[in-house]
Amino acid sequence: MKKHILSIFICFCLFLISCASLNDQIETIEEIDEIKDEVVIIDAEIDSTSVNNSNAIKFKILSLGDSYTIGQSVCETCRYPSQLKDSLLKTYPQESTIDLKIIARTGWTTTDLINGINSQNISDDYNLATLLIGVNNQYRFSDISVFEEEFPLLVDTSIKAIGGDKNKLIIISIPDYSFTPLFKDNTDISKQIDNYNNFIEEYCKKNDITYVYITDISREGLTNPNLVASDNLHLSELAYSKFIQRILPLALKKLNN
Repeated sequence: MKKHILSIFICFCLFLISCASLNDQIETIEEIDEIKDEVVIIDAEIDSTSVNNSNAIKFKILSLGDSYTIGQSVCETCRYPSQLKDSLLKTYPQESTIDLKIIARTGWTTTDLINGINSQNISDDYNLATLLIGVNNQYRFSDISVFEEEFPLLVDTSIKAIGGDKNKLIIISIPDYSFTPLFKDNTDISKQIDNYNNFIEEYCKKNDITYVYITDISREGLTNPNLVASDNLHLSELAYSKFIQRILPLALKKLNN
């Protein structure tokens, strides 16, 4: 009888042990399911990131010019090429990038820009190029014939940098620095700058190249001092922002084609 009771007790203990083991197994399975859920969530996040990256776009922009391109007397992010870059990035998917190369220096004429370009190895895979040059040709009283000879060379160089597609080029008119406190509406300067811009515009029309006129913005400098930089000669961040209002729609169209 005692043996029988002992046997029953042993069986009961084994049953409890098996139940405890089963509970442990159940808890383990639940933990695994939770881990699987976490893995699924992580995978979903990775997939989402992957999708975003796959939609990300990478562009290369080349900006050629002088003080108005390098942004004399304004911050690096205030100059018009940088503002163009930042404005473009806002329109494209997250993680998109734009590599901006600027070849410009205060005081450069067309001759100086040509030499500056020749000193560098420019690739031909840019998606967009801008060209703004000529004010120093006028400022130094250089014969306009020099500009008429060298400007087309700079256009050809710009087109070569964008893979030979002239539709990816934007040429910008020369600002008028006479509408600043230093020159106070000098009509002779304005007439000369008009002559340069007329040549640029006619050249662009003849060769079917995009031309953006911004000279009128610079001619508001005396009535709106906020358009003039702190040196009382060059353009301000606000003036360049007004440039971008005209340039951005064209740049978007060219990059999306």
